Amino acid sequence: MSEQEQHSASGDLAEQVATQKTLAARAAVQAIPDGAIIGLGSGTTVDAMLHELAARVRQGLRVTGIPASQHTASLATSLGIPLANLDEVSTLTTSIDGADEVTLPHLHLIKGGGGALLREKLIAASSQYRIIIVDSRKLVPALGSAHPVPVEVTPFGWHHTSTRLAALGCQPRLRTTAPASLPGEAVGQSGQAPYITDGGNYILDCHFDSISDPQALAIAIKTTTGVVDHGLFLGMTDRVYLSADTGIQIYDRPS
Repeated sequence: MSEQEQHSASGDLAEQVATQKTLAARAAVQAIPDGAIIGLGSGTTVDAMLHELAARVRQGLRVTGIPASQHTASLATSLGIPLANLDEVSTLTTSIDGADEVTLPHLHLIKGGGGALLREKLIAASSQYRIIIVDSRKLVPALGSAHPVPVEVTPFGWHHTSTRLAALGCQPRLRTTAPASLPGEAVGQSGQAPYITDGGNYILDCHFDSISDPQALAIAIKTTTGVVDHGLFLGMTDRVYLSADTGIQIYDRPS
């Protein structure tokens, strides 16, 4: 395949994925009731959802959004979606977010590729009903199949935190403002500035060969000194809207 053909194929795939995200977002937004307080996640899928939500707001839907990131807040404001802070409400009607990986049937997730995992988890924990929007690439047989587990850590002593996490069987890599470090590159040796979360923390992307027991791993990571939170979202999703070539598929978490 020529370079031009490869570029064309890549463009076609990107367009297909963007269309899938929009269709899944549209389906999820249609279920939002009038007067809802909605947790708004972050990432490109949520960006697509915000445009669909804004269209319903222009048609008269009354909602209040609780954004998980500064980027989400900025985009929602520009689209005319009313916002509030999490501490200004007692509970959220629902939350809508994307994910890096989803497994069935329990709808366990890896999230945090966009860097807002802590605030996304706080919003999910405060929501009565939690919705995830994904395209077909995000459905995996086991967590960790394609993505590392993002772990948000305090900047102070992060090298030591990284060493403690490595003892759990992973290869931690400090996320930087540049593309991810190459496989095998030493943590913190990329020469780039660390990525800073909205909460002022660092993120270590932890690559595990396999995750056989997500629940046990989630506890082990969370109880590691220096860790603020992690991107394993287990039992925190009620419904997934998955868009594929065959249309929208809906998965509900078993009761």
